[in-house]
Amino acid sequence: MQLSAFGKKFTRDVGIIQLMKDLGEALADAEGVFMLGGGNPAHIPEVQARFREAMRGILDRPGDFAHLIGDYSSPQGERAFVEALADLLRREYGWEIGPEHIALTNGSQTAFFFLFNLLAGPTEEGRHRRILLPVAPEYIGYADVGLSEDFFVASRPDIEFLGDHLFKYRVNFDALTVTDDIGAICVSRPTNPTGNVLTEEELRKLGDLARAHDIPLIVDNAYGLPFPNIIYTESRPIWDEHIVLCMSLSKLGLPGVRTGIVVGRPELIDAITSLNAIVSLAPNSFGALLTLELVRSGELVTLCRELIRPYYWQKAQQALAWIEEFMGDLDYYVHKPEGAFFCWLWFKDLPITSHELYERLKARQTLVVPGEYFFPGLGDTSWRHRYECIRVNYAGDTATVREGLRIIAEEARRAYAEASPRPFPVR
Repeated sequence: MQLSAFGKKFTRDVGIIQLMKDLGEALADAEGVFMLGGGNPAHIPEVQARFREAMRGILDRPGDFAHLIGDYSSPQGERAFVEALADLLRREYGWEIGPEHIALTNGSQTAFFFLFNLLAGPTEEGRHRRILLPVAPEYIGYADVGLSEDFFVASRPDIEFLGDHLFKYRVNFDALTVTDDIGAICVSRPTNPTGNVLTEEELRKLGDLARAHDIPLIVDNAYGLPFPNIIYTESRPIWDEHIVLCMSLSKLGLPGVRTGIVVGRPELIDAITSLNAIVSLAPNSFGALLTLELVRSGELVTLCRELIRPYYWQKAQQALAWIEEFMGDLDYYVHKPEGAFFCWLWFKDLPITSHELYERLKARQTLVVPGEYFFPGLGDTSWRHRYECIRVNYAGDTATVREGLRIIAEEARRAYAEASPRPFPVR
């Protein structure tokens, strides 16, 4: 079988493709595995109980159940949910948003595949447009979605040291340039992998840059407000017609329902709707119908504020305490956890790459994600920092997270102890 260049791109065992294979195999045989990789949210009993009630309600209403399993939704997504979400966003934030500003997709990864390839790549005029990532590291899931090469350009951040082994990335606006080949700017907030939350000032400056160049600012809000509200700083989401806000039901505890949400200008929503129709006829309705009444009533906002956010805040503080306990003698830093549910661990002057550390940890049944894959579009391979970090998911059960962090400390300590004066093995 002869594959096209497009086909070959998606059969390479690199980046997120190989990592997701590793994580999938580990989940299939999870006994004895310390799963601190991947993006699975926690199974919060009180939250799952509420979703179970919602499911029972659908099952008890024959018409609703028949609609759930027996009808295609609109290519734009389940209409009742789209209308309810528009109402919620108007109530919460005063945004001038209607159903025409919202489309659903089969997961937010699909949304980014659509958005990036709508806004970047080859143009009819023979030019090539790219996506600008103003803060690297950025979400690993962006890396392979472009249908053409040289798809991203990224900027190195400023690093601010905060004391107590904490640091924070900030946008380096002095070094940030929006050239004529940029089709959109994209940031995640809170950021996957680091837990960074761009300040409102940073976000407004990026919005001003996008507006000045008449391009969209895409904000990946998978962990943000109003849901799932896994955000530990005072913050409000920002939206106007130059911003494309991407949301998801996954981090509520519903990754299996694959429901992504795009909030944007009506003409962009029309394009997403058309792509849904071409690629899958329509997005699935399960997540939209399961959460419909929670969105209509606003209960979902309360659920996130009173249950989900406090749960992850406690998990973050516990993870930081264990890191200090196990790694206090090492030259390490942690990005200040301001949101999401990841610790971004930086082992300064680590004598092996993050991928080598990942392989050593995998041999001990401990899965993390090597940091070097989170820098799409950053051409500077000599920046040692990008090879010294790993992403750790602290959403899992207490015993798994604690033991996994202990093993990470052991392997990092061993790497430092074995160090010999050799060139740093950047790729």
